[in-house]
Amino acid sequence: MDDLLNKAVAAHGGLARWRELSRLSASMSITGAVWPAKNQADALVNIRVEAQLHSQHVIIHQLRRRRKLIFTPQRVALETESGELLGSRDNPRESFDGQTQFSSWDDLHLAYFCGYALWTYLTAPFLYTRAGFVAEEIEPWEEDGQRWRVLRVTFPEHIASHSRVQSSYFGDDGLLRRHEYTVDVMGGAQGLNYAFDYRDFDGILVPSKRRIYGYDERKQKIPTPLLIAIDIDDATFA
Repeated sequence: MDDLLNKAVAAHGGLARWRELSRLSASMSITGAVWPAKNQADALVNIRVEAQLHSQHVIIHQLRRRRKLIFTPQRVALETESGELLGSRDNPRESFDGQTQFSSWDDLHLAYFCGYALWTYLTAPFLYTRAGFVAEEIEPWEEDGQRWRVLRVTFPEHIASHSRVQSSYFGDDGLLRRHEYTVDVMGGAQGLNYAFDYRDFDGILVPSKRRIYGYDERKQKIPTPLLIAIDIDDATFA
């Protein structure tokens, strides 16, 4: 395992503890400028997320709407909380063909994007130790008086995520500080995902806050607008 990846995994709780766990339940709200632009304003306020840790399966409970979005890479669905099917889509990534960062989304677009994005965020950096991932340390990065070590990760094709190549930036303590990617399903829109306010949930350190911005050609943060804000109230691993 890459030395930086080994340090990061240990800092977030360790691989031995991670392998003891299989699922996560978390309460959160997700806001920001992206959602009104996607015709999904307030769709992710006050949600509960249930995720499998070792396979891509996520359920997003929209508590205020009494509905749930169900994600796997091959199929997404919208159901009532009692299980009545309201809609579904096979091969959901294909439905983004030709879209840009300004394209409107239906609920099944939302289910796919949020499903894979949250699964990626909630399982990193442990995710990078899985077979098929290639992780290598590249040149460090300085920002706001801090120097972060950078891990460039190539995802295997069968894992649904923003893009095949992403970069994670880690502080001296090994904790994730910044996550950089392009968003293929938004026409290659660029994202910088800042992680902070770590909390220990069942032995796993999780950033309770994330703030996501665009970036320029020098990979510097574009401070406005705030594209996405993720605030985790509580989480339970089992």
